Amino acid sequence: MPRSGEEARRRLQQAALELYGERGFDGTTTAEIAARAGVTERTFFRHFPDKREVLFDGEAALRAELIRSVADAPEGLPPFEVLIRAFRKAGRILAENRPFAEPRLAVIAATPALRERDLAKAAAMADALAAALRERGVGDRLAALAAHVGWVTFHHAAGAWIRESARSLDEHLDEAFADLRALSAETSD
Repeated sequence: MPRSGEEARRRLQQAALELYGERGFDGTTTAEIAARAGVTERTFFRHFPDKREVLFDGEAALRAELIRSVADAPEGLPPFEVLIRAFRKAGRILAENRPFAEPRLAVIAATPALRERDLAKAAAMADALAAALRERGVGDRLAALAAHVGWVTFHHAAGAWIRESARSLDEHLDEAFADLRALSAETSD
């Protein structure tokens, strides 16, 4: 049996990823996840409200770090620069969870209900970033656009980083935002 709540949580996440990989998300029950982790099903539900949330567990910490980083950015920076700084800081959370990220993405990609959940959570994250930008005095329209485009760009960079680990997440972020700037420059010609 795991000795701590954090250890139990990690074991549940690992067991879930293994079972989702073996049987698919829909073919796996919370009881099976708990058994594989060596805990009771009741323990599973102390940590996660349902089997989907095993895959979305770090969202609250990531959101908190992003919002804090947006708030703490130096005054006078344009919205994208504020977001890039925030994404760099939040990237540490992703780096710590990298072994979980690749199989997590595979399970989400293979499960339509999880893709829908991922999109809803992404929209909520972008909305939270837009609110944080508005707190800095960025207008509603620009805050919403920057946050949504910024989040998609961050997500794109993180996916590239998972696929190509030879370069850092920061390098992938730089490249993705440079590509975004280049696309923007093309349309203004």
